[in-house]
Amino acid sequence: MKLAPWLDGAWRALAARMADGRLPHALLFAGAPGLGKRDLVDAFVRAALCEARALDGHACGHCRACLLLAAGSHPDRVHVTFESRDDGKPRSEIIVEQVRQMSQRLSLASQFGGLQVAVIDPGDAMNASAANALLKTLEEPSSATVILLVADRPARLPATIRSRCQRIEVKPPAVDVARDWLVGQGVAAKAAEAALSAMLGNPGQAKAAVESDVQALREGCARDLAALRRGGNVLATAEAWNADRPGERLWHAAVLVRSEAIELARGSAGRFGLTGADEIPKLAAWFAAATRAREWLDTPLRSELVVLDLLQAWQAPRRT
Repeated sequence: MKLAPWLDGAWRALAARMADGRLPHALLFAGAPGLGKRDLVDAFVRAALCEARALDGHACGHCRACLLLAAGSHPDRVHVTFESRDDGKPRSEIIVEQVRQMSQRLSLASQFGGLQVAVIDPGDAMNASAANALLKTLEEPSSATVILLVADRPARLPATIRSRCQRIEVKPPAVDVARDWLVGQGVAAKAAEAALSAMLGNPGQAKAAVESDVQALREGCARDLAALRRGGNVLATAEAWNADRPGERLWHAAVLVRSEAIELARGSAGRFGLTGADEIPKLAAWFAAATRAREWLDTPLRSELVVLDLLQAWQAPRRT
């Protein structure tokens, strides 16, 4: 399995621990979406259960365990993720019954006589009861088991769980590494640089941005923000943003405002007509507010009100 180049360091450390038999009971793979942490987890699971690992630590791909994993039927792999409710609709959280079933399975002996590996993805989507059930399992671990938590927002996990996991932090690579990887994926160099700038150096998100032509959405957000500074209709803009990919629009708005603050710090005028360094704290506060607003979109709060409040604060920055 070919991993992205910025994952090499993390993989070598994991492979060395597997080779030495020094795996912890629980690992937390943390990082923003698009950085490849789920590819890293998948490679780890395959290697941990493989019966004939290669010299680089990766799974061989053809032993009995590898074939069963490829078919999704390996008895010593447990996968916990969103399930459907009784009405058939997908849940938005991982519930306590799922964690209890996982713990019960891990308490039994391995069917192949080796490790048992459980993946909870997304781990930060466990509700409070599920997290408490997992904590009990982490406090009294079964032998020869490894629990892998995957989290885009690890801060949502209780501190008691984070403290019992060894953390694998996946961070954005250097710009040249990300650009070269995108070019290797068939993205033109100029488009790769523009996409990386828009996605704050995240190569996976940059690749998705190129494939979905996100530049038009970003420019639309910029025009809307500029119009609001001139007194545009904030209610109409909020309704339009809420109706079409509000989370993506808030992301681009936040990045645009961050770029504005950087330009002001350099002594240049930004694209929104701000010229004074005293505007930088206001822009920083609005950037933080936009980041929080994106998280609130995943809560029961009415999304149209979240977007409206944020755009009103942008139009009247002293309110932020």
